[in-house]
Amino acid sequence: MRKTIGILAHVDAGKTTFSERVLYLTHAIRKVGRVDHQDAFLDSHVLEKERGITIFSGLAHFEIDGDTYYWLDTPGHVDFSTEMERAVSMMDYAILIISCAEGVQSHTETVWQLLKIAHVPVFVFLNKLDRVGADPERVLRQMQKRLSPDMLDLRSFQYHSRFSEAETEAIAERDEALLERLFDGGFDHAMWMDSLRRQIRERQCFPVMAGVALEGQGVAECLRVLTQLTATDDAKDAPLTARCYQVRHDPQGQRICFLKPLSGALRVKDELPDGQKINELRQYQGEKYRSLDVALAGDIVGIPGLEGIRPGDMLGTDQRSVFHTEPMMAADVLWDDKAIPAFKMMQALRILEDEEPTLTVTQQQGHISLHVMGRIQLEVLREEIALRFGYAVSFGPTHVLYKETIAAPAIGVGHYEPLRHYAECHLRLVPTAPGSGITFRSRCHVDTLALHWQRLIEEHVFEKQHRGVLTGAPLTDVCVELLTGRAHLKHTEGGDFRQATYRAIRNALMHADSLLLEPISGFSLTAPSELYGLLAGELSRMQAQVDPPAYEDDCVVLTGEAPYAVFAPWQADYLSLTHGRGTVRVWMSHYAPVREQAAIVEEAGYNPLVDDTPDSVFCSHGAGFNVPWDQVSHYMHLSHDEFLHE
Repeated sequence: MRKTIGILAHVDAGKTTFSERVLYLTHAIRKVGRVDHQDAFLDSHVLEKERGITIFSGLAHFEIDGDTYYWLDTPGHVDFSTEMERAVSMMDYAILIISCAEGVQSHTETVWQLLKIAHVPVFVFLNKLDRVGADPERVLRQMQKRLSPDMLDLRSFQYHSRFSEAETEAIAERDEALLERLFDGGFDHAMWMDSLRRQIRERQCFPVMAGVALEGQGVAECLRVLTQLTATDDAKDAPLTARCYQVRHDPQGQRICFLKPLSGALRVKDELPDGQKINELRQYQGEKYRSLDVALAGDIVGIPGLEGIRPGDMLGTDQRSVFHTEPMMAADVLWDDKAIPAFKMMQALRILEDEEPTLTVTQQQGHISLHVMGRIQLEVLREEIALRFGYAVSFGPTHVLYKETIAAPAIGVGHYEPLRHYAECHLRLVPTAPGSGITFRSRCHVDTLALHWQRLIEEHVFEKQHRGVLTGAPLTDVCVELLTGRAHLKHTEGGDFRQATYRAIRNALMHADSLLLEPISGFSLTAPSELYGLLAGELSRMQAQVDPPAYEDDCVVLTGEAPYAVFAPWQADYLSLTHGRGTVRVWMSHYAPVREQAAIVEEAGYNPLVDDTPDSVFCSHGAGFNVPWDQVSHYMHLSHDEFLHE
């Protein structure tokens, strides 16, 4: 049996320390490392050692009683939540570390929500029992209120290998057969264990254990419980499906894809569904690895040399992992372009984007920008670029990531006809529901335009990120409808419809009533109760939508939504207002129209003719000539009049 166990926590809760103990107890490492000594096994990157935090997901494996366990360590800082979420997609079970001194913190709730979305069963380890102010009973109540009421206190079973009366009853409460058995005065340890395994796997309960990871107290007992109460399915005989969760480059620059077969097997010399051949399978232990001949369902392996496979991709199925954590800000890259040409800088940044897809590197009007989660990520990026590529960079001020959509349908025409080329397509952009992204449908009959050309147009719609015409922000919440099109029997090539499609979309946007959208962040504030009035006033000033307050011990919890552009800079004021006693959790909620569009558009100073052109190319007397976007309708070869009044 193969099991992937992920370990997660708010930064400084003791996650890496716990991992060191587990790996030592299972003989995966020979000595216990420490973060403060810069010798933790899974925090091997030089930046992790210097900063004392986990930045990249680390992988190790060990065996217990014939079962193979893959131990997946994840970053604990909010700025690296995207890396953590990708690791969550691989987990069969998770261990959430919570400090008994600090309790449930802001990022703890973020982690919990991601585990809930991914439907990952969770064990909780209450750490740092020896700390001044540690109160496991208070933290347990806090978890039941802020995370889930189904926390199951298993501390007695953890240390004594048998269920206490309270644990026996708590397990039976979720299983009618056990409850009847208990009412009849009976108890069967095996039945309770089987039921508990099922309850954990179905997320009906979340076992809670405790100890001191630094001293090793409770870790071996927690590991024993984990081996007893976890199980995975054997799908080695099913057809191959596999998920990629991480891409890295080794010191020689070779690209490594980390995949987990969910069913079937991967073998050296096998050909993947996309036609690429597997030349090597690597089973990693930290930075080191050994080669395998075969990886069965549940194994996690690195495969060098694969191209085009990105984190979240699924092999053997049309599905793709959906990630919910996304940046809400961007920053421009600043560097000496006389010493380092822009194309060299873009090459380096594309490698980093390959490993962290949410960076979304863009080059626009002479500027290169990155999407980022926060200041710490920018600092790490600056150091990583210097370390890996030898380039000195800095970053401009962060700014909010806008998106664009349209308020009403708009039709655009794209015609591409230089000599011996021909393609024309008419596309209508139709606004769709918020959050729907870009979709496509054809209204064109196959007698008008052959099906293979229509499919090629659809492919071109999705092969790139189209930009709006207000600020150049990504286009979203639009359905692209193909109304009509024409190809030439002799002169049309595939690339001609790429040109026609891009031009038609841009042409439609030039005619459209465009809307600028801004990110609306959800927030949860926890602060001393006496500050409620002050905070309510501040949130009202920001025009935040706030839910009724909730009270937890001597604290007030305020949740709601606010424009991220206003809320993000206020967070520093919030920490000052609460004298460091408050916590804040922020997440992406949705996008909504901005309130001062004209001012933002004017400040951006974007020229919509710089990126994709909305103009068309026609042919006359054997030569192509450009037709400006607002005159294309006078030259187009087809008509779309029948669609104008729909």
